[in-house]
Amino acid sequence: MNHSCMLGCKPPTPDLKVPTNEALTLPPQERSRSGTIRGMSERVIPLVDQRHPSLPLPAHVVGQNLNALPRDGLRRPLTDLRISVTDRCNFRCNYCMPKEIFDKDYAYLPHSHLLSFEEITRLASVFVGRGVRKIRLTGGEPLLRKNIEILIAQLAALRSPDGQPLDLTLTTNGSLLARKAQSLKDAGLQRVTVSLDGLDDTVFRKMNDVDFPVADVLAGIEAARAAGLGPIKVNMVVKRGTNEHEILPMARHFRGTGIVLRFIEYMDVGATNGWCMDEVLPSADVIRLLQTELPLVALSPSASGETAERWGYANDQGQHDRALGEIGVISSVTHAFCGDCNRARLSTEGRLYLCLFASQGYDLRQLLRDPAQSDAAIAATLDAIWQGRTDQYSLLRSLRAPDTASGPGRRVEMSYIGG
Repeated sequence: MNHSCMLGCKPPTPDLKVPTNEALTLPPQERSRSGTIRGMSERVIPLVDQRHPSLPLPAHVVGQNLNALPRDGLRRPLTDLRISVTDRCNFRCNYCMPKEIFDKDYAYLPHSHLLSFEEITRLASVFVGRGVRKIRLTGGEPLLRKNIEILIAQLAALRSPDGQPLDLTLTTNGSLLARKAQSLKDAGLQRVTVSLDGLDDTVFRKMNDVDFPVADVLAGIEAARAAGLGPIKVNMVVKRGTNEHEILPMARHFRGTGIVLRFIEYMDVGATNGWCMDEVLPSADVIRLLQTELPLVALSPSASGETAERWGYANDQGQHDRALGEIGVISSVTHAFCGDCNRARLSTEGRLYLCLFASQGYDLRQLLRDPAQSDAAIAATLDAIWQGRTDQYSLLRSLRAPDTASGPGRRVEMSYIGG
């Protein structure tokens, strides 16, 4: 694949001016965060609203058979659920929440719009009944959600229909992990994935754009390992021209530690990060670079629908040395894995998205807050939603027109539905 700009490099979305009387429709607690008053006639807000109009919920047959687990239009099962517990983050990584857009005036969801822990757990229980066996908590930064341990304990108590516990994990930027690792483990969390885009402190501070030191994230990883939150995975987003020189230092650091380092291609998620193909370093190039110093051997997938291509560190005989561990590459741009995607994403306000690159979701919160909706009725609606799914964005990426900054076709931001 060449590196020409498929969608075109573009700057972050500009601001949009709207009359101040429009601000009166905002909840009072959000008005002060939504923009600054300029004169008496206008205010400035970002031209980015992550919450698009929701899709209509499909009809389902009352009393339909729920014995057979649903498969989508491409015969893919539903086994993984990613739950965003907050749309807020304390980092401003330019590939996810660029500071130019998500500034001090950005209007986040009011608390009343968020699903409660009880609502999340109820909905998760319904998903488990329809085949989900893995739940990942995301954000934003999920550890910013107050009393997250309570939710973890509730989810940890769920069981599959055959009585098995779920695979319960969480993705974090690691900034709060050192202080919370033990309480997360005590609540029932099994493991964590930590985002870390380099070991060089200058590079890391530049990428998180809030001057957060890399040493504190590394301390969080160590705390997670001490607490038993493993196996730990570390995700590094590789952006050409920014941090590709950190690939080998990261590999050297985590090799032989039992921590799985995964290199992620810079993706065109959302519409605010100015994504350009020129800044994508293909995973094949990452593997070639690693093999100049650290011999690797290809490994088989560990599970159906796995996003990462696995590579093990090789010994002198060219065989995988388990003591040295493994790395992974996630190649959503250059080597799509839509064909066996088994994941759904639940936003913090209860919208169900069927693809990381989706533009609209289904409002499940209205079902949860409708006393007339039983769990069985919600399950039937989930089945109908999943059975109508045909998403395969990454496979079709090259055929699509460039994204725009507004309108129903604009993709939702990663900070809203999680990675």
